Amino acid sequence: MLIKSNIRIRNDKMLAIIETCGKQYEAEEGRYIEVELLEANKDDAYVFDKVVMIVDGKNSKVGQPYIEGATVKGKILDHGKDKKVLVYKQRCKKGYRKKQGHRQGFTKVLIESIEFASKKAPKAKAAEVSPVEEKTEE
Repeated sequence: MLIKSNIRIRNDKMLAIIETCGKQYEAEEGRYIEVELLEANKDDAYVFDKVVMIVDGKNSKVGQPYIEGATVKGKILDHGKDKKVLVYKQRCKKGYRKKQGHRQGFTKVLIESIEFASKKAPKAKAAEVSPVEEKTEE
């Protein structure tokens, strides 16, 4: 079975799939993405901690559902609104007409770094345990 994917694999930069506001976005270092409106100020640092997948050359890691210890750090460049979408409703022969417009807000984020740190705890050395002295009741 052949699985077709539209994720671009590059050897020079790390790529991450992040989830924010209920949607998934493809993030690459040095590029910007437009996500739904975030509650943060302009020029603030923002950390995306819900990383679904990381691709680094031939290495890739897929989370279940997210990768533990992986973060994508970005800087908020701007807030704005998309182009207006018109919604028009009409009932024929009833004289009902309704025209409504909507502009969705977005936040433009520059991706500064993609970091992956494994949170596996190092194995603890076996501590020498002295034998427990049994107390004898007399």
